[in-house]
Amino acid sequence: MRKCYTGFVLRRIDLLLLGIIIVLTLFGLAMIASVSVFESYQITQRLVDDGLRSVPSNSFYLMRSFRHLLLGLGIMCIGMMIPYKLWGKLSLPIFGFMLILLLLVFMPGISVDYGTAHSWLRLGPFSLQPSEFLKLALIFYLAVWLQKREQLVSTFKDGFVPFASILLLSTVMVAMQPDLGSFLILSSIAVVMFFVAGGNILHVLLGGSIAGIMGLPLILNEQYVRNRFQAFLSPNDPSIAETIGFQIKQALIAIGSGGAFGVGYGKSIQKFGYLPEVQSDTIFAAMAEELGFFRLLIILSMYGILIWRGYKVAREAPDRFGFLVATGITTWIAFQTILNIAVNLALFPLTGITLPFISYGGSSMLATMAAAGVLLNISSFSEEEAIRARRKKKPDIRRKTSSAKYA
Repeated sequence: MRKCYTGFVLRRIDLLLLGIIIVLTLFGLAMIASVSVFESYQITQRLVDDGLRSVPSNSFYLMRSFRHLLLGLGIMCIGMMIPYKLWGKLSLPIFGFMLILLLLVFMPGISVDYGTAHSWLRLGPFSLQPSEFLKLALIFYLAVWLQKREQLVSTFKDGFVPFASILLLSTVMVAMQPDLGSFLILSSIAVVMFFVAGGNILHVLLGGSIAGIMGLPLILNEQYVRNRFQAFLSPNDPSIAETIGFQIKQALIAIGSGGAFGVGYGKSIQKFGYLPEVQSDTIFAAMAEELGFFRLLIILSMYGILIWRGYKVAREAPDRFGFLVATGITTWIAFQTILNIAVNLALFPLTGITLPFISYGGSSMLATMAAAGVLLNISSFSEEEAIRARRKKKPDIRRKTSSAKYA
């Protein structure tokens, strides 16, 4: 029975969507191999100085990314095989568990800080960023909740007020870390799912406003976040460009240096200590420098096709739960991609958000690949594909009936 179901999934899955996801992840690995050599050498040299390594290496981030990719592909395959309806039954415990992990981020001893945010947990030799997995947990829980309240979603008391409570519960602890990028993505996922489920547009706008009013003061309480907004609002101030605006300045230099066709793969100049977080937050700028505008359009087109196919999967889902989950996952990938690119182009303040499937980041990669597996599983139940399959079988049935009649 299990073998039968596996074969069914593989025959009916959206192969174009699967192909684009695999190509983007492999391309991301190739880009990390190119742009992370300097940062890899620097971090491993510090480990050598501390007596934790014998020799420095240029492939530190590449090897870690390769392990993340292998694990991510395995998780995606599991997500493809598990019937998506099971996640509806497990949505509440998964959501509750993620909220507990978010609370643990604030506990000394098991929390760990990277850079300026308090967003990670230390689990033995591994670190975990719970806010990345909360995105998928929120999608599952909201899909079940919105499905049950289908007739009440458009009302204020029984629709909007409980929704706003769920949104605040999900985002306040993320805002306290503070993690501006995850806060914006979680809010966007929730608002879009609420709207497509039948929420009143005025309630949607009110919900977004409440999330901003409640969350942004917590986020802006940190000086480094205020510095990011200041750098965004005053990019031409020389004193800012050389200090708090240095990362955006270097990202724009990298993008401008790429021109139409780029300087060539592996030939980036900005990756040699000029472009901070080149393997994660600003990998798009390094890609633009090495590939150039026209080659980068290919990658952007792949993201566009992925988003189109994701919403197509949502539209053709066989039930409301599948529709809402596919919508949430696709919105997550779409908004995070747009936000990362906007930051690199100085169209939005720095957020620390990765580029899906490409940037370095274990938690981000695993969470995104898990979501991709669920989306692919939903695609295997597409109503349109089922109709086409039935249409193909009908002529065969008629031929067999006709043959039997004249036998």
